[in-house]
Amino acid sequence: MKKLKIKTGDTVKITAGDHKGTEGKVLSVNLQKNKAIVEGANMVSKHEKPSAKNPQGGIVKKEAPIHVSNLSLVDPKSGDLTRVGYELRDGKKVRVSKKSNEVI
Repeated sequence: MKKLKIKTGDTVKITAGDHKGTEGKVLSVNLQKNKAIVEGANMVSKHEKPSAKNPQGGIVKKEAPIHVSNLSLVDPKSGDLTRVGYELRDGKKVRVSKKSNEVI
């Protein structure tokens, strides 16, 4: 099984593509496709048929997935972009910010 260093709930910044520079929270991650959905970024228009949930139907704006290689984690302490590493602390494996050496 693949392991991604970006998890649901992380704050990330888009580093490539049309939405470069946009910052947002990760809503979900797809391990099979290596893609993530970032809140408020990569918005696309999608036509939806009328349904019980949306009786009006019509054109709906929603987030589209972005490849994980185009995302960079924002350091919670300094607010800069950082890489992620893993360390053993108190017998547990934790994610650590490479820039500030803080647990994420």
